[in-house]
Amino acid sequence: MVTVRLIGVSDKNKDKPPRSFALPTKLVSYVQATPLFLILGFFLALPILMIAVVSFWDYDFAQMYPDFVTFNYLETLGSWVTWQTYLNTLKYAAMVWAITLFCGFWVAYFLAFHIRTTTMQMVLFLVCTVPFLTSNIIRMISWIPVLGRNGLVNSALVGTGIIPEPIEWLLYSDFAVVLAMVHLYTLFMVTPIFNTLMRIDKSLIEAARDAGATGWQTLTNVIIPLAKPGMAIGSIFVVTLVMADFSTVQVMSGGQSASVALMMKNQMSLLQYPAAAANAVILLILVLLVVAGILRIVDIRKEL
Repeated sequence: MVTVRLIGVSDKNKDKPPRSFALPTKLVSYVQATPLFLILGFFLALPILMIAVVSFWDYDFAQMYPDFVTFNYLETLGSWVTWQTYLNTLKYAAMVWAITLFCGFWVAYFLAFHIRTTTMQMVLFLVCTVPFLTSNIIRMISWIPVLGRNGLVNSALVGTGIIPEPIEWLLYSDFAVVLAMVHLYTLFMVTPIFNTLMRIDKSLIEAARDAGATGWQTLTNVIIPLAKPGMAIGSIFVVTLVMADFSTVQVMSGGQSASVALMMKNQMSLLQYPAAAANAVILLILVLLVVAGILRIVDIRKEL
Protein backbone atom coordinates (compact mmCIF):
# COMPACT_ATOMS: atom_id res chain seq x y z
CA MET A 1 0.00 0.00 0.00
CA VAL A 2 1.16 3.54 -0.79
CA THR A 3 0.01 6.40 1.42
CA VAL A 4 -0.83 9.72 -0.20
CA ARG A 5 -0.99 12.75 2.08
CA LEU A 6 -3.27 15.70 1.30
CA ILE A 7 -2.22 18.99 2.92
CA GLY A 8 -4.89 21.69 3.13
CA VAL A 9 -4.14 25.39 2.67
CA SER A 10 -7.15 26.81 4.54
CA ASP A 11 -6.58 28.60 7.86
CA LYS A 12 -9.37 26.58 9.44
CA ASN A 13 -7.56 23.35 8.79
CA LYS A 14 -4.01 24.47 9.55
CA ASP A 15 -4.17 23.00 13.08
CA LYS A 16 -5.62 19.69 11.91
CA PRO A 17 -3.35 16.82 10.90
CA PRO A 18 -3.06 16.32 7.13
CA ARG A 19 -5.48 13.85 5.65
CA SER A 20 -4.10 10.75 3.99
CA PHE A 21 -5.43 7.81 2.06
CA ALA A 22 -3.83 4.62 0.85
CA LEU A 23 -3.54 3.49 -2.79
CA PRO A 24 -3.05 -0.15 -3.69
CA THR A 25 0.47 -0.88 -4.97
CA LYS A 26 -0.87 -2.24 -8.27
CA LEU A 27 -2.85 0.93 -8.87
CA VAL A 28 0.25 3.06 -8.26
CA SER A 29 2.14 1.02 -10.87
CA TYR A 30 -0.62 1.63 -13.42
CA VAL A 31 -0.62 5.36 -12.64
CA GLN A 32 3.15 5.53 -13.14
CA ALA A 33 2.91 3.67 -16.45
CA THR A 34 0.06 5.83 -17.79
CA PRO A 35 2.21 8.62 -19.35
CA LEU A 36 4.36 6.10 -21.27
CA PHE A 37 1.24 4.21 -22.31
CA LEU A 38 -0.34 7.39 -23.68
CA ILE A 39 2.82 8.39 -25.57
CA LEU A 40 3.30 4.96 -27.14
CA GLY A 41 -0.38 4.70 -27.91
CA PHE A 42 -0.52 8.08 -29.67
CA PHE A 43 2.79 7.96 -31.54
CA LEU A 44 3.10 4.21 -32.21
CA ALA A 45 -0.10 2.20 -31.86
CA LEU A 46 -2.45 4.80 -33.39
CA PRO A 47 -0.41 5.31 -36.61
CA ILE A 48 -0.11 1.54 -37.07
CA LEU A 49 -3.85 1.18 -36.56
CA MET A 50 -4.52 3.92 -39.12
CA ILE A 51 -2.24 2.19 -41.65
CA ALA A 52 -4.09 -1.08 -41.09
CA VAL A 53 -7.45 0.65 -41.61
CA VAL A 54 -6.32 2.40 -44.81
CA SER A 55 -5.03 -0.90 -46.19
CA PHE A 56 -8.67 -2.02 -46.57
CA TRP A 57 -9.79 1.11 -48.42
CA ASP A 58 -10.50 1.35 -52.12
CA TYR A 59 -8.77 3.82 -54.41
CA ASP A 60 -8.42 5.02 -57.97
CA PHE A 61 -5.98 7.30 -59.78
CA ALA A 62 -7.23 10.40 -57.96
CA GLN A 63 -8.32 9.57 -54.42
CA MET A 64 -9.09 6.99 -51.74
CA TYR A 65 -12.54 5.76 -50.73
CA PRO A 66 -13.28 4.55 -47.17
CA ASP A 67 -14.42 0.97 -47.61
CA PHE A 68 -13.61 -2.57 -46.53
CA VAL A 69 -12.08 -4.47 -49.43
CA THR A 70 -9.45 -7.19 -49.45
CA PHE A 71 -8.32 -6.43 -52.96
CA ASN A 72 -5.09 -4.77 -51.80
CA TYR A 73 -3.96 -7.87 -49.91
CA LEU A 74 -5.11 -10.27 -52.62
CA GLU A 75 -3.21 -8.29 -55.25
CA THR A 76 -0.09 -8.20 -53.07
CA LEU A 77 -0.07 -11.86 -52.04
CA GLY A 78 -1.22 -13.11 -55.43
CA SER A 79 1.52 -11.47 -57.48
CA TRP A 80 4.71 -13.39 -58.21
CA VAL A 81 6.53 -10.08 -58.72
CA THR A 82 5.63 -9.07 -55.18
CA TRP A 83 6.89 -12.39 -53.82
CA GLN A 84 10.16 -11.88 -55.67
CA THR A 85 10.45 -8.42 -54.16
CA TYR A 86 9.94 -9.80 -50.65
CA LEU A 87 12.50 -12.55 -51.29
CA ASN A 88 14.93 -9.94 -52.58
CA THR A 89 14.43 -7.89 -49.43
CA LEU A 90 15.05 -10.95 -47.26
CA LYS A 91 18.17 -11.70 -49.31
CA TYR A 92 19.55 -8.23 -48.64
CA ALA A 93 18.69 -8.55 -44.94
CA ALA A 94 20.41 -11.94 -44.62
CA MET A 95 23.56 -10.89 -46.48
CA VAL A 96 23.95 -7.58 -44.65
CA TRP A 97 23.21 -9.24 -41.31
CA ALA A 98 25.87 -11.93 -41.83
CA ILE A 99 28.56 -9.46 -42.91
CA THR A 100 27.81 -6.87 -40.23
CA LEU A 101 27.70 -9.57 -37.55
CA PHE A 102 31.11 -10.89 -38.59
CA CYS A 103 32.74 -7.47 -38.94
CA GLY A 104 30.94 -5.95 -35.97
CA PHE A 105 31.91 -8.75 -33.60
CA TRP A 106 35.62 -8.54 -34.41
CA VAL A 107 35.67 -4.76 -34.16
CA ALA A 108 33.92 -4.94 -30.78
CA TYR A 109 36.22 -7.79 -29.67
CA PHE A 110 39.30 -5.75 -30.57
CA LEU A 111 38.03 -2.70 -28.70
CA ALA A 112 37.01 -4.70 -25.62
CA PHE A 113 39.96 -7.08 -25.18
CA HIS A 114 42.95 -5.68 -27.08
CA ILE A 115 42.71 -2.02 -26.07
CA ARG A 116 43.81 -1.81 -22.46
CA THR A 117 42.82 1.68 -21.39
CA THR A 118 39.24 2.84 -21.17
CA THR A 119 40.19 6.23 -22.59
CA MET A 120 41.63 4.72 -25.76
CA GLN A 121 38.59 2.43 -26.08
CA MET A 122 36.29 5.43 -26.01
CA VAL A 123 38.49 7.37 -28.45
CA LEU A 124 38.51 4.53 -30.98
CA PHE A 125 34.78 3.97 -30.53
CA LEU A 126 34.14 7.66 -31.21
CA VAL A 127 36.30 7.40 -34.32
CA CYS A 128 33.92 4.67 -35.53
CA THR A 129 31.00 7.04 -35.02
CA VAL A 130 32.54 9.96 -36.98
CA PRO A 131 30.95 8.91 -40.32
CA PHE A 132 27.55 9.05 -38.64
CA LEU A 133 27.93 12.80 -38.23
CA THR A 134 27.02 13.07 -41.91
CA SER A 135 23.82 12.10 -43.70
CA ASN A 136 23.18 8.52 -44.77
CA ILE A 137 22.57 9.77 -48.31
CA ILE A 138 25.97 11.48 -48.46
CA ARG A 139 27.79 8.41 -47.14
CA MET A 140 25.94 6.20 -49.60
CA ILE A 141 26.56 8.41 -52.62
CA SER A 142 30.24 8.63 -51.72
CA TRP A 143 30.61 5.07 -53.00
CA ILE A 144 29.67 6.07 -56.55
CA PRO A 145 33.01 7.72 -57.45
CA VAL A 146 34.79 4.79 -55.82
CA LEU A 147 32.94 1.94 -57.54
CA GLY A 148 31.99 3.58 -60.86
CA ARG A 149 33.31 2.52 -64.25
CA ASN A 150 35.86 5.33 -64.11
CA GLY A 151 36.05 5.28 -60.32
CA LEU A 152 39.02 4.84 -58.02
CA VAL A 153 38.86 1.03 -57.87
CA ASN A 154 38.54 0.43 -61.62
CA SER A 155 41.12 3.09 -62.43
CA ALA A 156 43.62 1.53 -60.05
CA LEU A 157 43.02 -2.03 -61.31
CA VAL A 158 43.22 -1.05 -64.97
CA GLY A 159 46.21 1.24 -64.37
CA THR A 160 48.21 -1.52 -62.69
CA GLY A 161 47.32 -4.00 -65.43
CA ILE A 162 45.45 -6.39 -63.10
CA ILE A 163 42.35 -6.26 -65.32
CA PRO A 164 42.15 -5.27 -69.02
CA GLU A 165 38.90 -3.29 -68.70
CA PRO A 166 36.71 -1.83 -65.93
CA ILE A 167 34.53 -4.15 -63.88
CA GLU A 168 30.88 -3.39 -64.58
CA TRP A 169 29.24 -5.03 -61.56
CA LEU A 170 30.96 -2.95 -58.90
CA LEU A 171 28.28 -0.27 -59.19
CA TYR A 172 24.54 -0.46 -59.87
CA SER A 173 24.32 -4.05 -58.71
CA ASP A 174 23.41 -6.13 -55.67
CA PHE A 175 27.07 -5.99 -54.67
CA ALA A 176 26.92 -2.19 -54.44
CA VAL A 177 23.66 -2.31 -52.48
CA VAL A 178 25.02 -4.77 -49.92
CA LEU A 179 28.33 -2.90 -49.61
CA ALA A 180 26.59 0.42 -48.98
CA MET A 181 24.24 -1.14 -46.41
CA VAL A 182 27.14 -2.78 -44.58
CA HIS A 183 28.86 0.59 -44.46
CA LEU A 184 25.72 2.28 -43.16
CA TYR A 185 24.65 -0.24 -40.53
CA THR A 186 27.77 -1.94 -39.15
CA LEU A 187 27.96 0.43 -36.20
CA PHE A 188 24.46 -0.67 -35.13
CA MET A 189 25.99 -4.12 -34.68
CA VAL A 190 29.25 -2.95 -33.08
CA THR A 191 27.66 -0.89 -30.31
CA PRO A 192 25.51 -3.54 -28.55
CA ILE A 193 28.19 -6.23 -28.94
CA PHE A 194 30.85 -3.91 -27.52
CA ASN A 195 28.56 -3.06 -24.60
CA THR A 196 28.03 -6.77 -23.89
CA LEU A 197 31.70 -7.67 -24.15
CA MET A 198 32.64 -4.89 -21.72
CA ARG A 199 30.34 -6.48 -19.13
CA ILE A 200 32.08 -9.86 -19.27
CA ASP A 201 33.97 -10.60 -16.08
CA LYS A 202 37.63 -10.87 -17.06
CA SER A 203 38.14 -13.50 -14.36
CA LEU A 204 36.09 -15.93 -16.46
CA ILE A 205 38.58 -15.60 -19.30
CA GLU A 206 41.50 -16.03 -16.93
CA ALA A 207 39.83 -19.13 -15.46
CA ALA A 208 39.44 -20.61 -18.95
CA ARG A 209 43.12 -20.00 -19.66
CA ASP A 210 44.14 -21.50 -16.32
CA ALA A 211 42.08 -24.57 -17.19
CA GLY A 212 44.17 -25.04 -20.34
CA ALA A 213 41.74 -23.66 -22.91
CA THR A 214 43.22 -22.31 -26.10
CA GLY A 215 42.35 -18.87 -27.40
CA TRP A 216 39.85 -20.36 -29.86
CA GLN A 217 38.22 -22.49 -27.14
CA THR A 218 37.93 -19.46 -24.88
CA LEU A 219 36.34 -17.51 -27.71
CA THR A 220 33.81 -20.17 -28.68
CA ASN A 221 32.94 -21.48 -25.20
CA VAL A 222 33.11 -18.34 -23.06
CA ILE A 223 33.11 -15.08 -25.00
CA ILE A 224 30.63 -15.81 -27.82
CA PRO A 225 27.97 -17.40 -25.54
CA LEU A 226 28.16 -14.39 -23.20
CA ALA A 227 28.03 -11.99 -26.17
CA LYS A 228 24.85 -13.49 -27.65
CA PRO A 229 22.47 -10.89 -26.13
CA GLY A 230 24.43 -8.05 -27.74
CA MET A 231 24.59 -9.93 -31.02
CA ALA A 232 20.82 -10.42 -30.90
CA ILE A 233 20.15 -6.73 -30.23
CA GLY A 234 22.47 -5.73 -33.07
CA SER A 235 20.77 -8.24 -35.36
CA ILE A 236 17.37 -6.72 -34.61
CA PHE A 237 18.68 -3.24 -35.40
CA VAL A 238 20.34 -4.27 -38.67
CA VAL A 239 17.54 -6.47 -39.98
CA THR A 240 14.80 -3.93 -39.32
CA LEU A 241 16.85 -1.08 -40.84
CA VAL A 242 17.72 -3.05 -43.97
CA MET A 243 14.15 -4.18 -44.58
CA ALA A 244 12.90 -0.59 -44.27
CA ASP A 245 15.62 0.93 -46.50
CA PHE A 246 14.58 2.10 -49.95
CA SER A 247 17.02 4.89 -50.82
CA THR A 248 20.09 2.65 -50.79
CA VAL A 249 18.43 0.07 -53.04
CA GLN A 250 17.21 2.74 -55.43
CA VAL A 251 20.52 4.60 -55.77
CA MET A 252 23.11 1.83 -55.53
CA SER A 253 21.25 -0.59 -57.81
CA GLY A 254 20.57 2.08 -60.42
CA GLY A 255 16.91 1.08 -60.46
CA GLN A 256 17.80 -2.49 -61.48
CA SER A 257 16.74 -4.05 -58.20
CA ALA A 258 13.84 -3.63 -55.81
CA SER A 259 12.84 -4.00 -52.19
CA VAL A 260 9.52 -3.88 -50.37
CA ALA A 261 10.22 -0.38 -49.01
CA LEU A 262 11.08 0.87 -52.51
CA MET A 263 7.91 -0.72 -53.86
CA MET A 264 5.85 1.08 -51.22
CA LYS A 265 7.61 4.36 -52.04
CA ASN A 266 6.72 3.95 -55.72
CA GLN A 267 3.11 3.13 -54.83
CA MET A 268 2.81 6.25 -52.71
CA SER A 269 4.26 8.38 -55.52
CA LEU A 270 1.41 7.03 -57.68
CA LEU A 271 -1.14 7.88 -54.95
CA GLN A 272 -1.80 4.18 -54.32
CA TYR A 273 -1.84 4.64 -50.57
CA PRO A 274 -4.11 1.68 -49.67
CA ALA A 275 -1.86 -0.71 -51.64
CA ALA A 276 1.21 0.76 -49.95
CA ALA A 277 -0.52 0.41 -46.56
CA ALA A 278 -1.25 -3.27 -47.27
CA ASN A 279 2.43 -3.85 -48.07
CA ALA A 280 3.39 -1.95 -44.92
CA VAL A 281 1.21 -4.24 -42.78
CA ILE A 282 2.66 -7.36 -44.40
CA LEU A 283 6.21 -6.05 -44.01
CA LEU A 284 5.54 -5.20 -40.36
CA ILE A 285 4.29 -8.74 -39.71
CA LEU A 286 7.35 -10.17 -41.47
CA VAL A 287 9.73 -8.03 -39.42
CA LEU A 288 7.95 -8.97 -36.19
CA LEU A 289 8.27 -12.65 -37.09
CA VAL A 290 12.01 -12.23 -37.67
CA VAL A 291 12.42 -10.37 -34.37
CA ALA A 292 10.34 -13.01 -32.55
CA GLY A 293 12.59 -15.72 -34.02
CA ILE A 294 15.68 -13.91 -32.74
CA LEU A 295 14.16 -13.48 -29.29
CA ARG A 296 13.24 -17.17 -29.18
CA ILE A 297 16.89 -18.07 -29.74
CA VAL A 298 18.52 -15.50 -27.44
CA ASP A 299 17.20 -14.02 -24.20
CA ILE A 300 18.10 -10.32 -24.25
CA ARG A 301 16.35 -9.36 -21.02
CA LYS A 302 19.64 -9.24 -19.13
CA GLU A 303 20.82 -6.49 -21.49
CA LEU A 304 17.73 -4.30 -21.07
